[in-house]
Amino acid sequence: MNQTVDILSLDHEGHGVARVDGKVTFVDGALAGERADIAVYRKHAKYNSANAVAILKASAQRAEPRCKYFGRCGGCSMQHLEASAQVAAKQRVLEENLARIGKVSPDIVLRALHGPTWGYRHRARLSVRLVNKKGGVLVGFHEKRSSFIADMASCEVLTPDVSALIQPLRELIVQLSNADRIPQIEIAVGEHITVLVFRLLEPWTDEDATQVRAFADRHRVHIWEQAKGPDTVRPFWPDIAPELSYSLPEFGLTMPFRPTDFTQVNTAINRALVSRALRLLDPQPGERIADLFCGLGNFTLPIARSGADVLGIEGSTELVARARANALHNALPNAHFVVDNLFEMTSEKFAALGHFDKLLIDPPRSGAIEVVKSLPDGRGPQRIVYVSCDPATLARDAEVLVHVKGYRLEAAGVANMFPHTAHVESIALFTR
Repeated sequence: MNQTVDILSLDHEGHGVARVDGKVTFVDGALAGERADIAVYRKHAKYNSANAVAILKASAQRAEPRCKYFGRCGGCSMQHLEASAQVAAKQRVLEENLARIGKVSPDIVLRALHGPTWGYRHRARLSVRLVNKKGGVLVGFHEKRSSFIADMASCEVLTPDVSALIQPLRELIVQLSNADRIPQIEIAVGEHITVLVFRLLEPWTDEDATQVRAFADRHRVHIWEQAKGPDTVRPFWPDIAPELSYSLPEFGLTMPFRPTDFTQVNTAINRALVSRALRLLDPQPGERIADLFCGLGNFTLPIARSGADVLGIEGSTELVARARANALHNALPNAHFVVDNLFEMTSEKFAALGHFDKLLIDPPRSGAIEVVKSLPDGRGPQRIVYVSCDPATLARDAEVLVHVKGYRLEAAGVANMFPHTAHVESIALFTR
């Protein structure tokens, strides 16, 4: 039975929030300030989950979704909200997390970093499934709240050339002998080439290989294959090819990478984020700086370009090897790298690294709690730039930095790395 409700606010995942008989109800597809007919699809002890069946009074911030698969495909959740309003909502999420979890607020709220809102995804992992009932192979993202793959032939957030490959990939894979043994395709778009990594649970036959090579040549893509774990990823076609790479023109850097290396999905926002991080960090010649969770050197090499001596620390041996190669490629002998598990950092281990004037931290979603707890009380680096992909763990770590370690949260703001999703990328500056 449908119910009419007023939507009071948006939650951190982009769902409308209403109250039904005093119970919080999260409404998919509704925006703050709207009146909607809703259908509850799941009841929990403390809240309900519902879908918006009809919008009776629309928000002025409501937008027409550009993708015809929006609502079924789970790749995007906020296409119905105007782009600038999405960013404002993400800024609120950041500030609320800092206040509620970290019990801190920034002295300055940084202007949000905006970039392209369509065709921005340079990385993606597409699922593949042979579905005879639907006439062949599905290639794409999972449906919303489902393990099924959305029946889609294009994607508005993938780069246009990759979006145009979805239907040809469906047509290719259905002809292959191992069509039911290809669970996913990882996409990596560089500045000069695009690589498709096929996960193969069963190898291609000679006839399959001929078709795949022809596909690669026709669509001007490079094919890699992966039989088991990440260490089995290898080029398939063409035999000799240039490396994937992206550039940071402001710093005169070119960053080669393998298709399975971690790189940001949104190259325009990555450039803006690196630029802002360097301005906040303000590295100077002669300073000693650490870049923690450094990956392949995305922030390390721009810091080194400033003339500072920088140490990048990363838990992945493969990424450290790539970072060292990138430093050599860009002629930066003042960038050094070591492998270490930063999730097991201690005060003794941090002290053994020596004195650092400044620190950049760019952890995964789980944050950097062991790192911040390891900093010496009142004597740590004078300036810390923290780049975060999860506002909750940033806020948790900010509480330690401010209330235990004696730092001030000088500035914080968001970067719209993933438009049309609820993902919040942010950056914060801590000073003493």
